[in-house]
Amino acid sequence: MVHVYNCHPFASQRIVPAEQEPGLVCCGGGALFVVSAGGCRIEAYSLRDREEEGGCPLICRFSSVGSVLSIRHSTVGDYLVTIEEKNKATYLRAYTNWRYQAVEKTRVGVRLLGHLLRGSSFRGAPKEQMEIIEIPLFEPPLCMACCSVTEMKKDGFSPLLEQEDFFLFPKHQEMLGTEAQECGISLVLEWTGMEAESRGDMSVVYILFRRFAPDFFEGCSVEETHLHSLQLHPMFTGQQEEAGEVGEPTCMFVFFSLPNTGYMYSLKNAVELVSTYQYPEKTHQAVLSDQFLYIITRNALQCFTVRCSAVAARLDDPYIDTTMKACPPSSMEVCALRIQLFIGLKVLCHDGNHIVLLTAADVDSKEDMERSARKNTESRELRALTGILLAVGLEPSSTPTLESLLSRSFLSRKISISKPTEPTDSGHGWNLYVITSVSTLQLYREIVEYSRRYEQSSPSSQSCVHLLSEGHLLLRTALLLQRGGPDPDADPEPADGRAQLQRAFQESCAHLGDCFSRFEKRDYHLALPYYKMSGLTVTDVIQRNVSVSSSSSGYGRGFLFFLKHSIYEDNMEELSKDMADKVLEIFGVAEPAQLPHVVSSPSMLKADPDGAIALLRQLEAPGAPSITLSLCIASLALRDGDLHTYSQQMDRHAEMLQVYGFIEEPKLLLHGRGKDVMPTTLARHLRDTHAGLLVAAVVALHENSRIRLEAADLFFQELCKDGVEVESSPQLLVDFWEALLVASSHESTIQELLFRLTSVYIDRTTCRDRSGVKALKTAEDLVNSCSHYGMLYPWVSILTPVQFNISRDHQEDLHKLQALLCGPTLEVSSVVPLLEQLSDSDAAGLSVHVLCAARLGQHHSSIDRLLDRCPRAIISYANHELQNDKLPLWWQKLFPEVCDRMRRTGIDNAVLLSALKGSGRCKPLDARTQQPELMLFSLTETLLVAARELNPLEFLELLPDDGTAHFFLPHLLECCQ
Repeated sequence: MVHVYNCHPFASQRIVPAEQEPGLVCCGGGALFVVSAGGCRIEAYSLRDREEEGGCPLICRFSSVGSVLSIRHSTVGDYLVTIEEKNKATYLRAYTNWRYQAVEKTRVGVRLLGHLLRGSSFRGAPKEQMEIIEIPLFEPPLCMACCSVTEMKKDGFSPLLEQEDFFLFPKHQEMLGTEAQECGISLVLEWTGMEAESRGDMSVVYILFRRFAPDFFEGCSVEETHLHSLQLHPMFTGQQEEAGEVGEPTCMFVFFSLPNTGYMYSLKNAVELVSTYQYPEKTHQAVLSDQFLYIITRNALQCFTVRCSAVAARLDDPYIDTTMKACPPSSMEVCALRIQLFIGLKVLCHDGNHIVLLTAADVDSKEDMERSARKNTESRELRALTGILLAVGLEPSSTPTLESLLSRSFLSRKISISKPTEPTDSGHGWNLYVITSVSTLQLYREIVEYSRRYEQSSPSSQSCVHLLSEGHLLLRTALLLQRGGPDPDADPEPADGRAQLQRAFQESCAHLGDCFSRFEKRDYHLALPYYKMSGLTVTDVIQRNVSVSSSSSGYGRGFLFFLKHSIYEDNMEELSKDMADKVLEIFGVAEPAQLPHVVSSPSMLKADPDGAIALLRQLEAPGAPSITLSLCIASLALRDGDLHTYSQQMDRHAEMLQVYGFIEEPKLLLHGRGKDVMPTTLARHLRDTHAGLLVAAVVALHENSRIRLEAADLFFQELCKDGVEVESSPQLLVDFWEALLVASSHESTIQELLFRLTSVYIDRTTCRDRSGVKALKTAEDLVNSCSHYGMLYPWVSILTPVQFNISRDHQEDLHKLQALLCGPTLEVSSVVPLLEQLSDSDAAGLSVHVLCAARLGQHHSSIDRLLDRCPRAIISYANHELQNDKLPLWWQKLFPEVCDRMRRTGIDNAVLLSALKGSGRCKPLDARTQQPELMLFSLTETLLVAARELNPLEFLELLPDDGTAHFFLPHLLECCQ
């Protein structure tokens, strides 16, 4: 359906002072081209100059080579293309540099575009003269078009099917996209010497095939399926990437028309029908532009709206059709803004904000006048015969025979008709008009005023929304086109034109927001994005809607939808006390169940706590109280300084259940402010009184996707920035990381937490400058509750025993670090760079370095370090680490290193023999064991492993040449057994 309104898109009209009757006209580049009726002279008039004087000055005139049958102008390149006839032959010609004819330069260059010609044939800058270039074709051209995207690409088309052949097909058919290749029509490109220009990227792409067949049983004729006004229309919205070059269009449309119906398709991404235009009468021609569709009938110029910008906006902005932005749908019904009467319309063309019309007063032919006279005479005799029958008492409708008689044609009778006077040539008149469109802002304001009439008569009328949507699309089109760069064909806009358009666009969004917010419309949710695009604050929107609504009459669904979503957003402005109390009143009447979430919003901090608590208590149901409701009342009471009510509400539920309440409403603990995360009063109170509950609640929020890890970090850093801790990772944040590591099952989160905790533990082990804030969990707690922390290896406990010479806090941090390194999850290679800040000069640092080296398989360096720094732990290390495929390191690395160190420390054979007992074993180690005894113990344990794993010959080869036989003999015997 097409809506019909009576707006005024046309501002003024001028008459072109052409000397001879125009035969053809076209326009482009701010110029109007008129081909005289004889077809051999072309005149160019300016469309943009001297509008205030009401004229269209002549730019230049020149002669064509032949009689012009068709003419087109290309904006890109500023040249004319014609189909001409001379000596019964048809030619395709291009006229470049035609503007030089305006300065009396009569020289004209004529040349043939040959198949072997190289280089650009249409770049006329080097020669200051007009050039006529003939383009040879194998077949006579039927029509042509100029590409509006790339320069100097002209296409000549030859007829494939005569339109009279369409009556052969019995039904309609539509094939879109790749399916159109199956239409049975093949096309062959003819290069015409343009190979160098094409760069090899020209090809045929089938986008649409549609066949219309008349329904003869319904009285249709073949003429009603006659196609006209085929147009391929690009729309540009992006900035040009390079000066002087046109980028790819945002979207592409194809339009064509039947006498009574027009069709517009979108070709971007997928081919789809966008709009169908039902004309009120038979059309002769149609022209599609970015903002309007213009059509002409015999006696009227009609202006229809289009949906180009609705399609382009969705391709240009991914936020369209979300809660952030909206745009009227491309499927919205079109409307006719104006039907302007003219007499004898013949030709229509369009350029920028100018429309050119050619009118000619038709004089009826002799046959037409005779047919009309016969019809009038027949009608008079029919009425006379009917009157005679009625006079004698016969009713023709009651007698089938008489009714049949009267229905017969009387045209077969010979009727004497006076011969009409034939018209003279002097009675034939013509005019060439240039009509200027009104500015977008002026037409938009008229549409808004027009919509108010519908709003006053029927506030919920769909026509009001439809008109406002049309105005919105007009403004959106103008803004999109300005983004695409200046239009060379458009008239210059004032310097502040874009700012005015932007203000009007925001006003349009506000009007649409009002419509969708106040009335019970199906698309009430669109109030939210339109209000967001309007630039209005939430306070402004509340005042606009409260002024037309009340608690008694109720508030519109769209307004409540907008208010609810806005209140829940973190970036909403903080409302004043009066406005916050008004919001509580609105929700208390319209949606009381939302009150716990409303009072928790950061924008409602100035609301009266007592009034909010009173409304919340009305929601309390008998029996089990709501957890979230109790937490909201507790939070409001704490904000009001009522600790008694706070404690009373918090004591109603166990801490585990309170965690579920925080999951349901996270804003009880934290408020987002842009990139910042601000703790609430309740969160600060829990930090000081129930830190464990606070940490558990934030962990639950993270695990339920209510907060990101980075936001949780900011929350705890902000919460602890006024405390005694000066480090970047306060203890409460570390407590959160440790608790989250216990609860999380996401591998990426686990690895991130492991890295952060390792970094903190290493930093604290290095600096040993703690504030004394106690952690929520000890190392033993984490080992027992978290699989990512492992039990300490026995050799680690030897290096750093429990009674270590560091403080308790640092002992805990070291123990946690060692437990992570002993656990199964930490990727040790990721934390190696962190070890640079940790010295191995003491036992704590040594244990960490050796742990990392052992986890990375660097056992040679670990054995050397332990033998040099802590030989007491070497056998424990070897028993734990040198197993399975690492077992040979006992005799390949450990045994030679022990022997070498014994030699260097002066432990001779006498010492070895004196240390042996009857069993051949060394005394067990204790804290008082000295260096020689440690080495002897290490040597003995190593020999025991070697004797057990090697055969006698391998064992003999292992023994040192300077060894004492009495010492090694027992081990050799054990090996032989």
